Amino acid sequence: MANMSLKKNEMPAQEPNVRNKNFKEVALGYSKETAVDEANRCLNCKNKPCVNGCPVNIDIPAFIQKVKDEDFDGAYDIISASSSLPAVCGRVCPQETQCEGKCVRGIKGDPVGIGRLERFVADWHNEHSTAEAKKPEPNGHKAAVIGAGPAGLTCAGDLARLGYEVTVFEALHLAGGVLVYGIPEFRLPKAIVQKEIDGLKALGVTINTNTVIGRTITVDELFEQGFEAIFIGSGAGLPRFMGIPGENLKGVYSANEFLTRTNLMKAYTENSDTPIQHAKNVAVVGGGNVAMDAARCAKRLGAENVYIVYRRGEAEMPARNEEIEHAKEEGIIFKTLNNPVEILGDEHKLVTGMKCIEMELGEPDESGRRSPVEKKGSEFILDVDCVVMSIGTSPNPLIRNTTEGLETNRKGCFVADENGLTSREGVYAGGDAVTGAATVILAMGAGKTAAKAMDEYIKSKN
Repeated sequence: MANMSLKKNEMPAQEPNVRNKNFKEVALGYSKETAVDEANRCLNCKNKPCVNGCPVNIDIPAFIQKVKDEDFDGAYDIISASSSLPAVCGRVCPQETQCEGKCVRGIKGDPVGIGRLERFVADWHNEHSTAEAKKPEPNGHKAAVIGAGPAGLTCAGDLARLGYEVTVFEALHLAGGVLVYGIPEFRLPKAIVQKEIDGLKALGVTINTNTVIGRTITVDELFEQGFEAIFIGSGAGLPRFMGIPGENLKGVYSANEFLTRTNLMKAYTENSDTPIQHAKNVAVVGGGNVAMDAARCAKRLGAENVYIVYRRGEAEMPARNEEIEHAKEEGIIFKTLNNPVEILGDEHKLVTGMKCIEMELGEPDESGRRSPVEKKGSEFILDVDCVVMSIGTSPNPLIRNTTEGLETNRKGCFVADENGLTSREGVYAGGDAVTGAATVILAMGAGKTAAKAMDEYIKSKN
């Protein structure tokens, strides 16, 4: 029965003052009844505008129809035909600017909760399905993937389904990339990531961890070992800093280090071997999703006051609205239109405060966002004992510095065409290694595109 409500079904969640003290998942997920009710809000449009907004082109109306019919296995089959990581995407994709942003129901109300339905279907499958993945018939060809993040895992999965012998080389000790080191447990439980990775292994994908391409082995050596095409999905893990005085003080972290210690190394657990500062007052500099993640982690680690310090206004923040709202609900203090100019320390080189200056918005810059301009004489000291810099990342230069003929741009990102082909024959790249820090689903889309191109390339050579 059609549901013409203008409002999408609410997502059950932990109470803010409870969840900001634990690392359990914030959103609790739809029940079967709620999922079916939300699915019935879909109009099943013939032209499928939502599909055009999906970077991996999931047949969204088709999977939602299966949810209406309570055929959840069928819904999962439709999603997984396009997405290697449905339980992940249902949680962390910016649906509001992609599939849901194109939804017709969003014209006069809330769009259909596509992301919430995708999460429900994936979770239902993981909980109830007993079917084992069928390993495809080998086609006799080998492909290598560098990086076990969203782009690399997607590329590996698509190639494996085509019969390739796929080996993924991961620098860290655990596969998952940003899914395990960057996104916190309370947004994306690591058991779910591992479940998705186990599914890829069942298809025959081999994952070699603790392997640093450019040190352990080079791109050229991979070709010498018989790999016929290589995909680089090494991400953008090199943090940026502002270059202001005091950034070398104890208690100053990059967001990457802070989140890696917290999420991958589980510094929040009592038996963790990884040290992390349990600060009283924390400033997180930046306004993206990573900044929100770092701030919310700091709060859960016991900080009394956590500040988001951002040089533009809240309207200009690149973070998802949902992440901003969750942060506010959990007690994060937003100090927008402020910019750090110096981090202060004591004789022991410990952080004692951060000098900031107030900003105002001037004319738009090249991206169309209004440029922040300093207000003279507006300096003030923010009382903090820990600072987390979350102002962007770039690709690690190790691969480009050890590979001949691999072109990069001024930001250190690999130059690749629309199919992911780099300036080196047989070498493809995608995700943050090409675009700089972006979203999980865009990285997956790049991995998917590259897998198709790699298949065509290898076939053309044989």
